[in-house]
Amino acid sequence: MSMLKRLAAAAAATGAAIMMAVAAGGAPAQAATSADTYAWCEEGYVCIYGDTSWNRPPILKFYTYGAHNLNNVLGAKRIFNNQTGGALAQVCDGYNGTNCGVVVHPWTYWDLDFTPINSVRLYE
Repeated sequence: MSMLKRLAAAAAATGAAIMMAVAAGGAPAQAATSADTYAWCEEGYVCIYGDTSWNRPPILKFYTYGAHNLNNVLGAKRIFNNQTGGALAQVCDGYNGTNCGVVVHPWTYWDLDFTPINSVRLYE
């Protein structure tokens, strides 16, 4: 795909994500239009931030597929999926990737209360 077409597609996707977030009152938001490092989160990683902003580096980063258990991750946090190739992340109330809910698509983020969340699952 030509660079111009990719830029146009990225702009359209960003606009659609913003409209969806406004209409849904806090649905997932588009964080970036391409991979690379964004807000201290390297390409290929899923990052969890200490609050619901981009103001500080992530407190946790995950790179490998599978379930990643959380300990003492409480309160409002931001999760950002900077994986490539369409890889997904999902937050789970149970340990070891069980009782999962929200799916975080590539290049999007969610601001969530992580108090009931006990694991994050990365998958294709």
